[in-house]
Amino acid sequence: MGHPPRIPVWLPWEQRVIYFVTICVANRAPVLANEAAFRAFKAAVGKVQHWTVLAAVLMPEHLHVIVSPTDARDAKLGNFSAALKRWVRRELNASWNWQPGCFDRLLRSDESLHEKWLYVQDNPVRAGLVQRAADWPYRIGLDD
Repeated sequence: MGHPPRIPVWLPWEQRVIYFVTICVANRAPVLANEAAFRAFKAAVGKVQHWTVLAAVLMPEHLHVIVSPTDARDAKLGNFSAALKRWVRRELNASWNWQPGCFDRLLRSDESLHEKWLYVQDNPVRAGLVQRAADWPYRIGLDD
């Protein structure tokens, strides 16, 4: 079964295209919230071409990424998520798999970007993993 066509980006040309993306590990295996996975994620981000990671948080079984295409506004987000998944698994020599696809949302304003970043950085607090968002070591922030 094929995927429905993606809705084109209809933002003003002067506005940067930014996506909020969530990628999950298959069977929700808790394999990401550790130093090795964080190093692998950062190495993978460095290898992904045509995209800039603005912020990210690795949770035990999923990750959130705020990302923007560097060249073409209509760059395929699926290419980004597939490359990131491939490079992370390769860096870790992982035996686990990712869930197919990803969840994504086009952010429509700077205000929306700020709101998503507040949500993402507080994820470890809501999960009871830390008391303060700043204490979570597996994050790349807008303010870092």
